[in-house]
This record gives sequence, structure tokens and C-alpha cells, in this order.
Amino acid sequence: MGMLKTDFKKQDKALYSGKVGRFDVVDVPAMKFLKIDGVGDPNTVPAYGRAVAALYGLSYGLKFYGKPRGVDHVVPPLEGLWWADDMGSFTSRDKDSWKWLMMIRQPDWVGEEDLAAVQESVIAKTAKKKDAPTDEETLRAVRLGRFHEGLAVQVLHVGSYDAEGPVLEEMHKRFIPDNGYEMRGLHHEIYLGDPRKVAPDKLKTILRQPVSLLK
Repeated sequence: MGMLKTDFKKQDKALYSGKVGRFDVVDVPAMKFLKIDGVGDPNTVPAYGRAVAALYGLSYGLKFYGKPRGVDHVVPPLEGLWWADDMGSFTSRDKDSWKWLMMIRQPDWVGEEDLAAVQESVIAKTAKKKDAPTDEETLRAVRLGRFHEGLAVQVLHVGSYDAEGPVLEEMHKRFIPDNGYEMRGLHHEIYLGDPRKVAPDKLKTILRQPVSLLK
């Protein structure tokens, strides 16, 4: 009997799946994440690539750290919360002023001490690599925390990130108000495809917007 391998995408299928053109209302429970934040165009600021590499490095580090302790899980997809001080720059795709919080979900057993131990080992490994995708400063900036999103509307988008505009327009301006909700919180994306390996027109992304019921 091998150890049980947790796969959040299967366990919480409704949160990681959807259909193009169909808006689903979900209630997202509190979950544990590794998080790191920053600002600027994800395509051009080096800090974004370092942040994502740090999240993946630590997430895989925690997975392998857990195995000898009898726990195993599939590393879940990368997620991002996105906003701008002027939300107009969001719809106009003025990406230099975008702010982001990138996250990868973690199993409940992961604690601060586990993260600290894995951070030290990943930092040591990174220091030995010539062209490491991240650095010590970024790895130390990653923190562990809970995030409770609650009621939200989501849809599956297939295609490039820049083609999200019309889908978000439909969600924000039509579906949400027409169904008695109002927007709150931050625009949330869950990257089901790895942009480093998948062609832009094949990328699958869950687009999520937290909402509350109109009083």
C-alpha cells in the first residue's frame, strides 16, 4: 500500500475546471498558499520570472520534504491575483502598472518550520547554480498564508492571456450584475497550462472574480 497522493485538481474539481462561455458560481474555502507579490509587466520585469521560479522551487521542495514523512501531493497549478491602483489600466492592458500576488496552493500539513527548512535547502542549491532562475532574496520573500476567497464567479478561458478582455467584460458587466451580484476583492487567474510549455492559443486559464450578493 503506497502513501496517499493528494491531487487538489481532482479533490476540488469544481475549483479547477469549467467550460468556455459558461460562468459558474463557486464558494471557495480557506486554503493554504505560498505567496509572493510584485509589480510590473509579467512579460518584461525579471522579478516576475524569479517570483514564479521561487514558488515552483519551494513547492517541489516541500513535496519532496513531505515524502519521507509519509505525505505526498501533486504540485497544484500556479495562481495569480492581479490589480492596479487605477483599474482602467487593467482593461486597457497597461501592464507596467499592474500589481500581482502569485501563489501555489499547499497541503494543510505544511507549516512555517517546514517552509523555513525547505527555503534553506533551495537557497543552498540555487547558490551553486550558474544560471539559476531565481535568487536568495526572492526565495526569502515567499511566505505561507491562508486565503479565503468565498463566493466567486469563474469561467474557463482557452487562448492567450491578452484575449481575456471580452470574456472579463462579459463576466463583469453582464453576468455578475444580471445575477444579483457585485464585484469585490481581486481578479484571480489559475493557470492550468504551463505558459513555458504550451502554445498561447492552447493555454487554459480559470478566470475568477469574487462577488457578494447585492443587498
